[in-house]
Amino acid sequence: MRLNPQQRAAVEHERGPLLVLAGAGSGKTRVITARITRLLEAGLNPGAILAVTFTNKAASEMRERLGSSVGTEAASKLWLSTFHSFGVRFVREEAKALGLGSRFTIFDQGDSLGVVRELLKTESTADRRLDAQAVLSRISLWKNAMLRPEEIRAKADDYDQAAKSIYEAYESALTGMHAVDFDDLVTKPVGLLRARPGVRHKWRTRFEHILVDEFQDTNVAQLDLVRLLSNERGNV
Repeated sequence: MRLNPQQRAAVEHERGPLLVLAGAGSGKTRVITARITRLLEAGLNPGAILAVTFTNKAASEMRERLGSSVGTEAASKLWLSTFHSFGVRFVREEAKALGLGSRFTIFDQGDSLGVVRELLKTESTADRRLDAQAVLSRISLWKNAMLRPEEIRAKADDYDQAAKSIYEAYESALTGMHAVDFDDLVTKPVGLLRARPGVRHKWRTRFEHILVDEFQDTNVAQLDLVRLLSNERGNV
């Protein structure tokens, strides 16, 4: 793989955190792929590498590139996915610790909207005329900022007020249905890793290197997840 001097320096970086700043189309993803290849060629266990990106397409393309350079078997053992796909694997493995049991449901957008619409009809302080998607979007923003219902300081507009009024009921409804929504796939791992040192130690010792594509796009919950998964070596 042809690399310029700056790219090569990033690929060959040994230990500790590293931030690559470069414009669109300048080869950042190529650097991540080349770095993973170098780590594997140095003998690192593929299962000790976590690489996250923001779309399933990007993750698939990265795995395909790695399959060409290190072989499909090694590439298949990498933890290479989006944040939310990683969260699915985490939540399934830690379902008991999260209080979900083995038969929980992952709600899609339509499922979550259905819950919000029902709450807008039944909660006395809500307004059923409001757009459910806009209300759900506000709840999603708060969840990804790791704000609990009691921590919300809603603005005066109708949508913020409605979202605040049903946020706690929305969370309770999910719990009652043994369900998690899309945002929970990141926020629940963060909450568990914060609260349970034993679980945090298990996951931190699992990964020796974490690589994040398009790091500038991480929200609060995603950044917290990276921090909590990073061990004392800080190989991010």
